[in-house]
Parts: sequence; C-alpha cells; structure tokens
Amino acid sequence: DINLDSIIVDHQDGSFRAETIIKDFSYLVHIGLSHEIQEDFSVRVVENVGKIEIILKKKENTPWKCLGHPLENHNSFIPRKDTGLYYRKCQLIFKEDVTHDTKLFCWMLPSSTHLQVPIGQHIYLKLTITGAEIVKPYTPVCESLLSECEEPVPHNNKHIYFLIKIYPTGLLTPELDHLQIGDFVSVSNPEGNFKISQLQELEDLFLLAAGTGFTPMVKILNYALTNISSLRKVKLMFFNKTEDDIIWRSQLEKLSHKDKRFNVEFVLSAPSSEWSGKQGHISPVLLSEFLKRSLDKSRVLICICGPPPFTEQGV
Repeated sequence: DINLDSIIVDHQDGSFRAETIIKDFSYLVHIGLSHEIQEDFSVRVVENVGKIEIILKKKENTPWKCLGHPLENHNSFIPRKDTGLYYRKCQLIFKEDVTHDTKLFCWMLPSSTHLQVPIGQHIYLKLTITGAEIVKPYTPVCESLLSECEEPVPHNNKHIYFLIKIYPTGLLTPELDHLQIGDFVSVSNPEGNFKISQLQELEDLFLLAAGTGFTPMVKILNYALTNISSLRKVKLMFFNKTEDDIIWRSQLEKLSHKDKRFNVEFVLSAPSSEWSGKQGHISPVLLSEFLKRSLDKSRVLICICGPPPFTEQGV
C-alpha cells in the first residue's frame, strides 16, 4: 500500500527527516547530514516491490565518510497516533473570495519538502497570535472541481489549496484572512483514517455535506469520477442556510452536466421566498428519498461531514 502519498520528506538546517506511513504505523529516518545537500531532491516508489528511493544531491563534489548522525527517533517504527505533529513553514501565494464569507487559499510548500495529503485526510494550520499558538484542522481541496485535481506539471505538487470559512469572532480564521501574499503559516503532516481502498469497486457513492463539511468531499468526488471505473452513481446532498452560502455552486452544476453519473441537490435551512428547491434540515424523510441505490445489491459508500449536530443526526 505504499505510494507517494505515504512518504513525507523535510530537509531543514542540515537535518534530514523522511517519514513513511505503513498502514497505521510510521517509520522514521531522521539524520543530521554530515555535509550540505542541494534543496531539491526526488522521491520515487516502486510499488510492486515496496521500494522507496530518495535521491539527494551533494552541494560539493566531495566524498562522504558517512551519511550523518542519528537524530531524535531515528529508525523508529511506532503507531502513527503516537508520532506527534511535525510542521514546516508554507508561504501564502494566492487567495480569492468564493462566497461572502468563504475564501480559497493557496500555500506553497518549501522546495525542501515532499508532502502530498492523501484523499480524505486533513492537516493542521498553526499561527502564533499574541504569544499563543492557535492550531486548527483543515482538509485540502483541488484548485477547482473541474480541474480533476490534476496539478499542472510545473507545480510539482508544491501547492496546497484550502476552502476556509472566515468567522469574525473566530480564534484563527480572522488572522488567516488578514495574512498578506508572501506571509507564512505552519502546516502539519497529514492525519486521518480514510482509506482510498474504500472507493475501489464502488458502484454508488453518496455524499452528505453541510457548509464547509463540503471540503473533504471535493477530492473524494473527483477521484471517484476520474478513477473508479465501476462507479454508476455519485450523489451529493449539500446543506446550507442560504443560496449565498453555497460553495462552488456553479462548478457543481457544471460538473453534473458534464458527467451524467453525478447529481447534486441543495437543501437550504433559511431560503428566500424565491427558492424552489429542497429546504429544512437533515431528516429521515430527506435521506430516504436521496439514498437510492442504482441496483438492489450495489456496493455503496456513504460519507458525511459537517457540524457535530449535523453528523450525529445524519448517522
């Protein structure tokens, strides 16, 4: 199960750190290098034999007597939940309004980092605000729903996108909103239990999202439509207060026209008098209409994300 998502590499101030996620465990190589290396390096995985190859380039053409000396937790193999979070500084390179209170942010990873957040997993953003560290989890998204999550080659997977709702009284989001292009934020290693294998051989995928609970659905939706050949139907029921709150509405509607397997339904809890679509909160009546298989015994996955009362009620 090892692929490029499984490996996280950081080179900072002469210390080289390479973590490999193997199922629920983490294997760490952590070395203080004996000589300097160039910033860029390459990571390659030969999946069928489980080989990981990390190629570093020397700064000077001189023989090394050894790779370096072991640092904290070098050569450890421990449960992933016990590893703690490791952060690197990422630079804000782009932000734009998506709705009246939600923005799309793009941060660039350092050139000396290899990190790809697996589908369905989240990372933590950390800022120091008036002397206190504030940390919150966010799920990365694609730049656009219609881009099929494929990064253009020049990016080299160095960009991470987030859809973030700005809460005026929040601890972190007003500070994120005030960041200028070029400012830095600390980004953690990925966390989460979602396994991409859950999507294999899937026939029906049902997504239930409320507000920014839509963000984990973005990459799941795109990956399923692009890579799962057995898929017959993907349905998203997206709950919001008003029409103005719907994130990427036009993109979702375009995607449903472009791919006949995909269908989206919007449900509003405080609609205007002109709204002719569904309204209310998550309920057995809404779900029994929505959760209809394409075949009697089709292979189904249901994903749900939103505020805790929404997910508890939905489950």
